[in-house]
Amino acid sequence: EVLSHLTSNLTYYIPKRFDEGYGLNKEALRKIKDAGVDLVITVDCGSVSYDEVEYGKSIGLDIVVTDHHTVTDRIADTIVINPMQPGCPYPFKHLAGVGVAFKLAQAIAAETGLPKSIINRTLDLVGIGTIGDIVPLVDENRTLAKFGIRAVNVSQRPGLAKLIEGTGLHKGQIRSENISFVIVPHLNASGRMEDAKVAASLMMTKSEENSTAGVEKLIRYNGERKRLQEETYQQCKNLVETVYTDDNFLVIDLKHAHEGITGIVAGKIKETFGKPTIIVTPTADDCLKGTGRSVEGVNIYKMLKENEALFERFGGHAAACGFTMKKDYLSKLRQRLNQQLEDLLAEHPALLEQELKADIVLQPEDVSIDLVTDMQKLEPFGCDNPRPLVEVEVVPTALRRMGAKGQFIRFIGVLNDGREVQCVIFRDAERYDALLQKGGKISIIGTLGTQSWNGRVTLQITVLGAK
Repeated sequence: EVLSHLTSNLTYYIPKRFDEGYGLNKEALRKIKDAGVDLVITVDCGSVSYDEVEYGKSIGLDIVVTDHHTVTDRIADTIVINPMQPGCPYPFKHLAGVGVAFKLAQAIAAETGLPKSIINRTLDLVGIGTIGDIVPLVDENRTLAKFGIRAVNVSQRPGLAKLIEGTGLHKGQIRSENISFVIVPHLNASGRMEDAKVAASLMMTKSEENSTAGVEKLIRYNGERKRLQEETYQQCKNLVETVYTDDNFLVIDLKHAHEGITGIVAGKIKETFGKPTIIVTPTADDCLKGTGRSVEGVNIYKMLKENEALFERFGGHAAACGFTMKKDYLSKLRQRLNQQLEDLLAEHPALLEQELKADIVLQPEDVSIDLVTDMQKLEPFGCDNPRPLVEVEVVPTALRRMGAKGQFIRFIGVLNDGREVQCVIFRDAERYDALLQKGGKISIIGTLGTQSWNGRVTLQITVLGAK
């Protein structure tokens, strides 16, 4: 978008995750060169794509890498803009890929004399990308997210406005959670289910008509994504409870799974069982593709790095990973990862005991809209700046099931002073059935917020744990 104010001789290329993976690949570089391109600027990839960059140079491409991933292998021999590379003096190391691209855009604008308004108009994208990449919302990321959220709420971008409208959100009322749980999943759904260009073109279009069609596609993709995700989650959950019962590091072998949702499912399984989780699926060339998510305190990238010889290629960071490997090595990988985790547990026995703890225990008189307003001053919430967890005693009444399959629970919590607060459980609701049915006093832990309905504002606790 920023470069388009300097030249019309411009195009973009998004690798298809199913055929090409995420990063630089030689075939794509050849296609790009054949299309008449001379300069390639990467976003969110390329720091260790040494061979690919050398190939690109050999066919006459100049390459600039912008990236934010950890550099542990041979760095590409070209201009690399990455705060995580060894020796980089940039003071803040945790920019998202979109944040690094934004820094380059700022520098280009300063060098070429572009007005600041052109940079400011991209802040909606910067905010969505920073929140969506689940980087720590501290320091500079906190600033980018804060101004990004403001920009989303006033954005003149037709595609974003239509997406906000089509997903039931309202301009001027959008918070970080709305971006995390509504806007980002819809944008990601196009790449997960078909082609990321659908989302990219929606964000760039100036046409109202194209916006409507693009949003309809994203809503359809996201609905399909949710359906497949739930089916795959239940399948994995069943395998963990019947086949992998003795494993602390879950390596789940699925014969059939949509590649676009395995990462999300790995994250959900990790949360349900409190164990690092990798899901592997077969590829067309008789290999396995794996995607993983880890718990706090277990650096999944470091563990894979120790088994590097088993992979055709791999990458990631402390909390997430992706790799390709020969099928024959799967049992060895599972055995080694479980052994590595056993060694870690011998040093830190409570490593996998992720007990849910409240930040503050509330008395009945503390549960108020004023407290919600005060806590909103800590926004934007996200990675490393989570919404505060509160604990309060209630008597649950008026239980009812929600969701297409009754997988969620809504109930009224009666406080000790007789006031009522709406309570809802979205995650692992069946786990709390027996406790809620007793009808006695229980302690619930969750996030305190408000619900608006017909102009009436009521308190609501999203319950994450109960005892």
